[in-house]
Amino acid sequence: MMKPWTDAELERLLAEPEHQESPLLPALQWLQQREQTQRKQLEKLLRIADCSDGLARSQTQDLLGQYDKQLRRLEKITRISDRYQHNLMALNEQLKQAAQQDPLTNLANRRLLLARLGEEVERCRRGTKTFVMVMLDVDYFKRINDNFGHETGDRALCMMAETIVQQLRGYDLCARWGGEEFLLLLPETGLEQATHIVERVMAAVRALRLAKDETIRLSISAGLAIYQPDENVDFTISRADAALIQAKNNGRDQLQVALA
Repeated sequence: MMKPWTDAELERLLAEPEHQESPLLPALQWLQQREQTQRKQLEKLLRIADCSDGLARSQTQDLLGQYDKQLRRLEKITRISDRYQHNLMALNEQLKQAAQQDPLTNLANRRLLLARLGEEVERCRRGTKTFVMVMLDVDYFKRINDNFGHETGDRALCMMAETIVQQLRGYDLCARWGGEEFLLLLPETGLEQATHIVERVMAAVRALRLAKDETIRLSISAGLAIYQPDENVDFTISRADAALIQAKNNGRDQLQVALA
């Protein structure tokens, strides 16, 4: 295999005197110039290709860098969004509790009690055993506030609320009805069982003491009403309240059952 001619060797060969009269000299010179031109064009194309490849690699790296940066930003935004959603859910739960809970005693408030009453009425309409409403009122509560201050009165209400709940069943509900009044909802309960529960509550309240060095005696009066089928639940509450008033008029610290 012949060794390729270099440009210098071809030029020296074509410049020799004995070749000057050769009829092929012009053709050979033209071919040499054409080959040199094509080589330069090829080298130029290769340089352009190298530059394009380098630019493409650079652009690809830039795009990857931007993608990674954007991905990190999205991950950060996602974490912030997750925390925001968690905080929002916690806030909603707090608002829900605040809307259904008495702020002093942590008992259910009227709104929650009325919602539960609606559920119990629907159960009774479907044939479930009836329920009982019990209105409770702290005896001589004004004396506690007047003699020992409202702070002591609030403490007494909180202690009684906790004590009342401890005497109830898991599905019973105790709500603060207002001031020193509490309202009990005893689902699927008859008169005998309800009477036993209320008497247990009254005994537990009677045993309470605000502090070792205080002689305050606590007691509650109670009015009990059994829900009647198709009765307006507001009327049931009114009957329990009327029975409570009768219990207080009869000397307090006692239970009075409302007539149907």
